[in-house]
Amino acid sequence: MKQSLQLRTSQHLALTPQLQQSIRLLQLSTLELHQELETLLIENPMLERVDDPLDSAVRLLADGAINQASAGESEFTPAENTRSDNNDEAPANRTEESNAEGENATPGTDDWSFEDTPISGNRSNDEEDGRPQLEAAQTTLREHLLEQMRLTLSEGRDRALLELIIDAVDENGYLCESLEEIHASLPLELCVEIEELQFALNMLQSFEPDGVGARNISECLALQLKRLPKAAFVTRRLALRIVEEYLPLFAQRDFNKLRKLLDCDDEDLREAQVLIRLCTPKPGLLFSHGKSDYVVPDVVVKKIGDEWQVMLNRDVMPRLRVNQLYASLMKQQRGDASLSPQLQEARWLIKNMRQRFDTILRVSQAIVERQYNFFTHGAVAMRPLVLREIADTLGLHESTISRVTTQKFMLTPHGMFELKYFFGSHVATEAGGEASSTAIRALIKQLIGEEDQKKPLSDSKIADILGEQGMVIARRTVAKYREALKIPPVSLRKSL
Repeated sequence: MKQSLQLRTSQHLALTPQLQQSIRLLQLSTLELHQELETLLIENPMLERVDDPLDSAVRLLADGAINQASAGESEFTPAENTRSDNNDEAPANRTEESNAEGENATPGTDDWSFEDTPISGNRSNDEEDGRPQLEAAQTTLREHLLEQMRLTLSEGRDRALLELIIDAVDENGYLCESLEEIHASLPLELCVEIEELQFALNMLQSFEPDGVGARNISECLALQLKRLPKAAFVTRRLALRIVEEYLPLFAQRDFNKLRKLLDCDDEDLREAQVLIRLCTPKPGLLFSHGKSDYVVPDVVVKKIGDEWQVMLNRDVMPRLRVNQLYASLMKQQRGDASLSPQLQEARWLIKNMRQRFDTILRVSQAIVERQYNFFTHGAVAMRPLVLREIADTLGLHESTISRVTTQKFMLTPHGMFELKYFFGSHVATEAGGEASSTAIRALIKQLIGEEDQKKPLSDSKIADILGEQGMVIARRTVAKYREALKIPPVSLRKSL
């Protein structure tokens, strides 16, 4: 086969590094975005963050003097630092794919402040001392038990055995090892008897919190019932018998069988149930100091007049700009191009960051327009919505809408919701219309919340009620939605 050279002309799409960065920034959550930004700030000296929380802190100079001037004043004094350039603004209807045309365009200014509004670094006279406050040390369960041990026991041997038992208590307050296992792990030369360990366990179970040192949930509840104040003797005895002998039946709410086994009436069983519910199944969690996770909204929806307005949450929007010192040095030394790539990357990052929040705002506005009834009347008024409907309206790709609505949250008068919450499949109605699956879940939750707890609604009954309202839905679909709402079945919702 003869070899030859051929010249061909073809067209193809390519994802430039700038477009790849734009797509990646769009799919990041707020937390991931700030983590990514911290990495980029370390790697790129041309990029700086204007909203650094340490900018307004009091700093020490090299000679030990205090620098009272805030960093925010020196950064924003020049008026040109806050001007905006229209050439840098991305068109509102630009799609991710159309960005490839202008990837190599060079902006015409060195002003790259992400926010047009200056941030004042001045402190008010009424502001409290800005020195960091140290969090007080939290007492753990082990420390609490050891403190009670020091106040109760004086003998060294008894303290050592009790501390050995305390070390075997888990975070829930349960003894995770049996006395036999603990006794077997001790050296024979100590001559420790199993009765001594039992004495130490009895001493531990007399400590606070009530129920600590129990070996199972039945023993834990029994320990707490014995120490409940002002409990009637008959009711306490019945409750103790339930937790010690029939706890599985009580958990399954099989009250008919319990009445036969205990030979009692509904009133006695109801009083015992109230007494048991006063107990804590995991007493050790009272000393658990895990930090609560919370979500910061990307957009906020408020009603102004008769209209619902969507606003970006300024607190999560990083304020970036090109380092003016390095930029001026590059202008003075035009022959040195060592920082040119970093300068270009900084400019593109700020541009992509601006476009990210602009896209989130546009998508949120489109969602609010289509789910107007939800914001006015609640979840029961949610209408069916798919990603393609928003994509066609904004002229964006469906994958772009999917990236925008993932791990982005909206704060509404009805609570905090992920943007994906407003999209849902539809269920046909007898009138030929469509009902949102989100609205059906809200109706199911409402029906269960208003049911008679003595005769709770079954999944079939709920399906029949929804059918009377014109919604064609099967029993298994009701069960699926109920499980998604984390609502227990009818047998576990029944009460006396």
